[in-house]
Amino acid sequence: MSLPQFLFVCTTTPTTTRHPMEETEEYLPSASNSITVRVVISNRPGMLAKVTSVIGEHGGNIGAIDIVRAEKDELTRDITINTRSDDHAESIVQALRDLDGVEVVNISDRTFLLHLGGKVEVESKSPLRTRDQLSMAYTPGVARVCEAIHETPEDTHRLTIKSNTVAVVSDGTAVLGLGDIGSGAALPVMEGKAQLLKEFANVNGFPICLDTTDVDEIVNTVRRIAPVFGGINLEDIAAPRCFAVEERLKDELDIPVFHDDQHGTAVVTAAALLNALKIVEKDLDEIKVVTVGIGAAGTAVTEMFMEMGVENIVGVDSHGPVTPERDDLNDAKRQYAEMTDPSVTGDTLSAVMEGADVFIGLSVPDILDVEDLNRMARDPIVFAMANPRPEIMPEVAYPHVAVMATGRSDYPNQINNVLCFPGLFKGALDCRAKGITSEMKIAAAEAIANAIDDQSLTPDYIIPSVFDENVVAQVSSAVSQTAQKQGLARKRT
Repeated sequence: MSLPQFLFVCTTTPTTTRHPMEETEEYLPSASNSITVRVVISNRPGMLAKVTSVIGEHGGNIGAIDIVRAEKDELTRDITINTRSDDHAESIVQALRDLDGVEVVNISDRTFLLHLGGKVEVESKSPLRTRDQLSMAYTPGVARVCEAIHETPEDTHRLTIKSNTVAVVSDGTAVLGLGDIGSGAALPVMEGKAQLLKEFANVNGFPICLDTTDVDEIVNTVRRIAPVFGGINLEDIAAPRCFAVEERLKDELDIPVFHDDQHGTAVVTAAALLNALKIVEKDLDEIKVVTVGIGAAGTAVTEMFMEMGVENIVGVDSHGPVTPERDDLNDAKRQYAEMTDPSVTGDTLSAVMEGADVFIGLSVPDILDVEDLNRMARDPIVFAMANPRPEIMPEVAYPHVAVMATGRSDYPNQINNVLCFPGLFKGALDCRAKGITSEMKIAAAEAIANAIDDQSLTPDYIIPSVFDENVVAQVSSAVSQTAQKQGLARKRT
């Protein structure tokens, strides 16, 4: 079995299954691939130093070292190690096994331990310790509440979980960088989304993974379960199906429907752009933007940029610039070409990079090089957001760009959707908005950007930390206020 499949393992060496991401020395060890190794070490001077040296020589980063048991002849310790990948972790474990005086007795994968039994649970808000409490929470008292809702359906928001609960819905066809892995395998991601809603915004999220990829079935299923929820967060549904699902649900439901892969990415990218433009002293209406990757996220980013005032956007796919003249475009890309109507010279990415002020990458690794950056206008802005490896590595880009951002947490300026969707849903739920509009998304982007004051703004700090406690409150307030102005709020906040 491969390393992620076990939690407590005896000393036999596991066989390996390579992760879809090929291992490379450029990936840094991180907690996402961390293990805790329990070792029994001979109680002799210098033995612990040998163990830590071997871990370091093999590229592992040591976190904690804890004593489990101390005896006269041996010490049992738990050593936490950040690694790059499953194969890297196994190479470190094997090196420890090869040390004289060291026995590896257990290996724990910390990420899998965190997921044991799932990451979210349902908790009761009211204690049920007496007959009186039971009679009010359930029969017979609950019947009075049911009758009240039957008479006044709007009371569902006031008297049930609906007012603060979001369904996180996926068909498992576009999960992270893994692609179409199915509804069951997508569940840990949807649980994570629900966890983020709760931890950052105190909004209840419930993961729902559907065993269908049929648009009609997805729409009908969500429509039928919608009475329970105050909002629908669509997640990891592949394009172009995601467009049809979202549009139909927006038309059929009177609650917010938000496809985070599209619009969450667009909101946070727009926030980063607003602050990056302050750094380089350029305006939205004067810049040229090149967007690579014309899927769900790339299309939404482009639409939002244009709504904010960007006039010159060139989309690029694997065959070159997306223009109305091309005869190989599907319906979604044809609409994209008509929307942007770019004026381009040349038929390659390198050609359209000439004079570009901003590069937005939502595509594949390593498609940009230094020559492309040098073709850009003064003080270029590069958002290379392919994960886990961006379109150009920051170390390569830094000497040639004014502002650099990625989707990774181990570099400055991480463009992360968690800056958007918790606060956006909280704001929409608080005012009982009927939907999410372009104006509300722009307000969210501006709120995220304004979380960094002008005195603190630097090329390495254009986007706030996901742990900045002010972000959710500011986004929520901006979204709620905008809904009120647009007449879409059914409750004053």
